[in-house]
Amino acid sequence: MTSLNPQALDQLFFQARTYHGFRNEALPADTVAKLYDLLKWAPTAFNASPARFVFVQSPENKKLLCEALMQGNIAQTQQAPLTVIVASDLQFYDYLPQLFPAFDARSVFANNPALAERAGLQNSSLQAAYLIMAARSLGLDCGPMTGFDRTALDQRFFPEGQWSSQMLVNIGYGNPDSLYPRGLRLDFATACRVC
Repeated sequence: MTSLNPQALDQLFFQARTYHGFRNEALPADTVAKLYDLLKWAPTAFNASPARFVFVQSPENKKLLCEALMQGNIAQTQQAPLTVIVASDLQFYDYLPQLFPAFDARSVFANNPALAERAGLQNSSLQAAYLIMAARSLGLDCGPMTGFDRTALDQRFFPEGQWSSQMLVNIGYGNPDSLYPRGLRLDFATACRVC
């Protein structure tokens, strides 16, 4: 493998921003499939892939979603052509015999609910980050959010109780006017240790 060029690094990291508003511009019809086809290849522990993605586009489902949002997140979600609910499948381990046939990893999680919950949360959060990077690699902008009533959202979208919402990601073509001033980041000496 070779290093990405500076333009690609800018698009993924240095110039990428969190958008709080989106231009009124439709996404290409194949966007949802392209996003998943990219993010699904990134690693998770035991290849468990516990994240489940609900791609909310229709006006009626956007309205349902907005009923569970904090007030400050409603306008940006209404503007975004796509909002992704990233959830964790609480029984992700049922797929481990297919996804990780090296040994019986299913019983490790099926017999330990606390471990399964932690692994599901950690790895679905990781997959949410992969979703953001996949969107940026396709030239799209993102606005990830955790400002919502999780219980209300899960009742509306996951009444069967097997999936549990973790995060929302608005995706579209960002409106630069919606950007806040760029926040600082911790320097290497504060955030890192080399042993």
